[in-house]
Amino acid sequence: MANEPTYGNGKICYVEIPANDVVASAAFFKKVFGWHIRADNSGHTSFDDGVGQVSGMWVTGRKPMTEAGFIISIMVDNAEATLKVISAHGGIITQPIGKDFPEITAHFTDPAGNLWGIYQHRG
Repeated sequence: MANEPTYGNGKICYVEIPANDVVASAAFFKKVFGWHIRADNSGHTSFDDGVGQVSGMWVTGRKPMTEAGFIISIMVDNAEATLKVISAHGGIITQPIGKDFPEITAHFTDPAGNLWGIYQHRG
């Protein structure tokens, strides 16, 4: 991890992501979003997000989050290009860009079927 994370009360810092195949899920997020994949203190496959601010791990034996309810969105530089990479690596686009206009968002499922969002900042 290049940067030390920001510490502070109320910050979202750790996420446990359901996975059917931890290796496949880790590879997907590394290839699509550039997440740093590592072994945690217990030897489990863990990650640090693309900017080193959120970490977590994949867990088996839990149902994937497949329905819209609580959606976690990942910030991207280019939403259109990211959707192509998501599709190329086994993700499924469930909501294309445009529904939340003027915001640049889309939804997809990862290899385990978890529903995620992407968000491109207009800058």
